Amino acid sequence: MLIQHIVGEYAFTELRPEWNTLAGQGMTNSPFQSLEYQSSWWRNLQPAHSTLHTLAARHGDGRLAAIACFYLNPEGVIHFNGCVEETDYLDLIATAADAEESWAAIMATLCSPEFPIWQLLELCNIPEDSPTRTFLPRAAAQQKLALVETIDEVCPVVTLPATFDAYLDSLDSKQRREISRKLRRAEGAEAVCHIVGPDEDLPRAVDDFLDLLQKSTFDKRDWLNEGRRALFQETAAAAQIAGILQLMFLEVDGQKAAALFNFDYNGRIWVYNSGLDPQAFAALSPGVVITAWAIEEAINNGLNAFDFLRGDEAYKYRFGAADTNVYRLQVYRQA
Repeated sequence: MLIQHIVGEYAFTELRPEWNTLAGQGMTNSPFQSLEYQSSWWRNLQPAHSTLHTLAARHGDGRLAAIACFYLNPEGVIHFNGCVEETDYLDLIATAADAEESWAAIMATLCSPEFPIWQLLELCNIPEDSPTRTFLPRAAAQQKLALVETIDEVCPVVTLPATFDAYLDSLDSKQRREISRKLRRAEGAEAVCHIVGPDEDLPRAVDDFLDLLQKSTFDKRDWLNEGRRALFQETAAAAQIAGILQLMFLEVDGQKAAALFNFDYNGRIWVYNSGLDPQAFAALSPGVVITAWAIEEAINNGLNAFDFLRGDEAYKYRFGAADTNVYRLQVYRQA
């Protein structure tokens, strides 16, 4: 396996013709591995004084086998590009068949004299079923380095049945009654669900979503800086072009009361973020209603999972979600 080391954001231009094809075949095939998301995150949220290092592993015939997009911070710590707050799943971009050989070559490169000095390789948000959890420890051991694995967080996921009635039947009786009651109340209030279409003003719709996100909690208000605003706008535009954006609003009397920013990708809904106005139509429980509508929409479209992404907020479990883990892998280098 040959390694091409690209320093800086030129990697996104150099690998553009091959990036998304490989990402779509990858062992962790999520919206966060796309070229558009990865380049937008770096452009808008790169940590201060950090350097982007992309290692592209290639077969002997030149075919791209893997992409490891890292940044190295001034403290000598290497992270995946995108780590940690905004990106729910991260991993080596590679097929499962190429992952072991690619990790071995990548670790050898990281430990070579040609690569800048580092002290810790810290990789966050690795999915629990990723082959990286098997192959990176082996590659680290080949370089006589220690690896520590810990659970980073949980991503609650609802496995979707064939019908919405079957989904409701899968919930405990209390939650089933609560969701059904709130859906009936919303219907009585003539609340409507609107999914932003390709011919609408997407930047304005994203601004409307971000307005609701900021109103949701004080934490979200403080979290939404200019870099994250730009990431949402650019990610929405790219996702719309790719046909995987689901920007959904609950509206009552023409007023937007709640919203979901989702990806409809690879057979599942990925709930990237949400927003609601706690002062508007609170009696209708707009957050519950829009989530139930989104689950029903996913079932009607034949999807197999509804992924709430990171966080163990109680409401996710009321919808029948079960935890999956994401992991943090730390490789320590001897001084």
